[in-house]
Amino acid sequence: MSPRTMSPRASARRLAGVLVAAATALSGLAAFAPVASATSPAHRSGGSGCQLGNGIRHVVDIQFDNVHLTRDDPNVPSDLEQMPALYDFLKDNGVVMADDHDVLVHTATNFIANQTGLYPDRTAVTQSNSYNYFDSSGQTHSGGSFGYWTDPVSSIDTNYNMQYTANRADVPNASNVNVPAPWVPFTRAGCNVGAVGMANEMLENTGSDITTVFGANSPQAAEAKADPTKAQADYVGFGIHCARTSTLCATGENDVLPDEPGGYHGYQALFGNAQIQPVISPSGPVKALNGSPIADSSGNPGFPGFDSETPTNSLGYAAQMLEHGVQDVNVYISDAHGAHPPFSGNDLGPGSQTYEQQLAAYNTGFERFLARLHKDNITPQNTEFVVTTDEGDHFSGSVPTPAGCTGLHGNYCNYTTRSEVNVNLDGLLRLTDNNTTPFAIHSDPAPALSVQGRPARTDPKVRQLERNIGRLTITNPLTGARDKVAYQMADPVEEKILHFVSSDPARTPTMTLFSGEDEYIGSGSCNSPADCVYTVNGYAWNHGGSWPDMQDIWSAYVGPGISARGVDDSVWTDQTDMRPTLMALTGLRDDYPVDGRVLVEIAAPNALPRSLRAHYQAVVELGQVYKQILGSTGQFAEDTLAMSTRGLESGNAGHDLRYAITEAALNRLDARRDRIAGQISSQLLGAAFHGTPVNQRRASSLVTQAKLLLALTP
Repeated sequence: MSPRTMSPRASARRLAGVLVAAATALSGLAAFAPVASATSPAHRSGGSGCQLGNGIRHVVDIQFDNVHLTRDDPNVPSDLEQMPALYDFLKDNGVVMADDHDVLVHTATNFIANQTGLYPDRTAVTQSNSYNYFDSSGQTHSGGSFGYWTDPVSSIDTNYNMQYTANRADVPNASNVNVPAPWVPFTRAGCNVGAVGMANEMLENTGSDITTVFGANSPQAAEAKADPTKAQADYVGFGIHCARTSTLCATGENDVLPDEPGGYHGYQALFGNAQIQPVISPSGPVKALNGSPIADSSGNPGFPGFDSETPTNSLGYAAQMLEHGVQDVNVYISDAHGAHPPFSGNDLGPGSQTYEQQLAAYNTGFERFLARLHKDNITPQNTEFVVTTDEGDHFSGSVPTPAGCTGLHGNYCNYTTRSEVNVNLDGLLRLTDNNTTPFAIHSDPAPALSVQGRPARTDPKVRQLERNIGRLTITNPLTGARDKVAYQMADPVEEKILHFVSSDPARTPTMTLFSGEDEYIGSGSCNSPADCVYTVNGYAWNHGGSWPDMQDIWSAYVGPGISARGVDDSVWTDQTDMRPTLMALTGLRDDYPVDGRVLVEIAAPNALPRSLRAHYQAVVELGQVYKQILGSTGQFAEDTLAMSTRGLESGNAGHDLRYAITEAALNRLDARRDRIAGQISSQLLGAAFHGTPVNQRRASSLVTQAKLLLALTP
C-alpha cells in the first residue's frame, strides 16, 4: 500500500551494475579528490549561474523514512551499521549527530520541519499523515498532510493545506497565507532544485495535485481520470524547480507561489517523469542504479510508487538529475523495516532474513551512488551532503528466536508475532465507563481526538472523556504487562506548547494522547474489554509517540564548511535546525524567520558568517537553551506535558479546581516561553543571516531567563 494513502499506519512506510572498485573510494576524504574532466556530466551541470557559498556547487539532501542509528536489538547491528557504504562516508568525511530529535508527531510533519526549519504550528501540518478538521457546524472531516505545496485542504476548508503562521503570537490567525517554499532561495541564486519523492515539493497524487498544478481541464487531468495508474507514473513523485535563467524547465509549467515573500514570478517547473525524463534522459527511461528502467509495478516508466523509493530507484533518479543540470536534489528513501520490491511480505523484525537482505541491497545502492557521484566530480570538496531520517520507531513483536540471534552469517531471527497492539478506544470507553461521547480519531500511537460538535475544552463531557481515558489500562498481549492507554495527554493549551495549534483553528484537536510503545490507538466496536485489544501480524513498527526510541533520531552533514568529527552525541538538536545550518553553509537565507538554529558547533571555523562567529560561546549557550525551551521534545515541552497530564486526569464533575489551576499555569508559562524564545531567536538569526553580532550582555540575561523558566516546570 502506498505510504501516502489515508491509512494512518501505511502512511509512514516509505525506505534498496557497477560496484565500487576499491573500498578506499568510499571511506576517506582523500579518495574524493576532484576528477579533472571538462566533459564530465557534473562539469556541464555546475554552471556559473548557481551561486552558493563556501565553494559549494551541489547540495544532496537525503531523508530516510525510519532508518536507525541505534540498535533495536542489542545483538543485531543497526540499520546504519548495515549500510557501511553510507555510514563510513558520513563518519569519515563529516559528522553524524547522534542526539537529534524529531518534531511531534511523525513523517509529514518531520519532513516538512526539515525542509522549512519551522515547527508544525508554523506550517499547519500539525497532525500527520492524515488528520481531522471541523467544519462550521462542528462536524469532522478527514484531510491528508501530503499534497503539493499550494494545495488547499478541501472544498470544505479552503485554507492552504500548508498554511503559514508568521509568528507564534499570532495563533489563531484567520489569514490564509501559503508557507514559503524551500526551493526559492536556491532558484533565486540561479540553482535548479530537484525533488525525488520529497514531501509536498512534487505532486503527491493524481487528484487535487493535478488540478492545482495543471488545471481541471488539462490533458494531465484527462489522463488521471482515464488511467490513474499511468498518470501516477507520469506526474507524481518527481519534480524540478528551475532558476529563472535556466532553460531546463522551458517546456514545463509556471512555478506558481502567490504568497512568496518578495514575489516569485517568471519561474518554471517540471512535474513528473513525463516532463522530466525527456530533459534529463532523452535517450530513454531513467534507469535505477542497477541499470533497470525505473517503472511502476505495471511496467509504466516513471514514478515507481512511494513504497518503491529504495536507494537503487531514488538515488538513480537523483544522480540522473545531478548529471543533467540540477544542482540541488532533495531525495526521499523508503524505510528499511517494511519489505519493498523486489522483496515482499509484512513488516520485518530486526535480524530476520528479508530484513538483512534488504539492508544489504540498500548498502549496495549507496555504494553505487557514491561511486557514480565520485566519477561525476560531485564530492565532499564541492558538495554539501545532508542526510537524516524522519523519525524513530519501536519494534512491537514477540521475543526473537533463537536466543542471541544476530542476523549475521545466516543466524537469522524469527518472530512468532510481528504486530502493534491495536486498541479500539471508543469501544473500550463504552464497555468500561459507559462513555459514548462521539469523536473522530486520528488513529496513531499519539492519537488526536476531535469531539463532534467542537465543544469547548472545559465542556463537562470533554473533561469526563479526558478523565475516563486517563484511567484506562489494558493488558499488553506481547509483554503481559498492564499498560496505560494514555501515558500523557494534552488539550489545546498544552497542544500549543507542543506546536500543534496552527493558524487554521479547524485543525486543532480536542485532545492528543500519547500511548505506550507497543500500542496503536484506533476505533471500532468490540464485545468485551479484552476484544478491544488485539494483535494482527502486519504492521509492527510503532512511531509517532513520545518515547525515546520514537523521538530520538540522527542527522549527518558532510561537505565544505563541516568539520569532520565522526559521531557526535554532545549537541542536542532537532529537525528545525537542519534548514538554517544548510542556509548558513551555502550563503543563502530564507525570507522568513525559521524556528531552528545554526549548528555552529559542527562548522569549520571560517565557514560561517563573521557576525555568527564574533561571540561564539554566547551563540552556543543561547542556541542550546533555546532548543530546550522551544523544541517539541525539549525539556520545557516534556515538563509541561507531564503537568498537563496530571491536570487533565484530575477532578470530577463537581470539583475541577486542579485542572483550572494547571491550565492557567500552563498559559502563563507558554506566554513567558514564547517571549524569551522570540528574543533569543532574534539574536541568533540576526547573527546568522543579517550581519548583527550577538549582544553578549543581552545573551547572558536571556540564558538566565530561559534557565529560570525551565526551573519553574518541575
